[in-house]
Amino acid sequence: MAEFQAAGVSPVAISVDLPEASRDLAVKAGYTFPMLSDPDAEVIRRYHLLHPAAGPDGHDIARPAEFLVDSSKIVRWTNFTEDIRVRARADEMLAAARQLH
Repeated sequence: MAEFQAAGVSPVAISVDLPEASRDLAVKAGYTFPMLSDPDAEVIRRYHLLHPAAGPDGHDIARPAEFLVDSSKIVRWTNFTEDIRVRARADEMLAAARQLH
């Protein structure tokens, strides 16, 4: 987290999970950044990130995606995938953030 903050990045997660599930995951994984809940997938749909019926039990989930948004609210970097097991690594996001400065 210190490296992200030094690069001017404030991580935030958005999930279709209920707040309790996100809170439990954050505690279990040791996450200290905000984890927002979008159970109706309103924001997720707005960014075209809904992956219908792709959850383990056939429920809708968010496609994995990472964004770097600057202080002017302009998206400066994105990473998308269709595979829920594939995410940008922290070092990739840090490198992209550092290039923005």
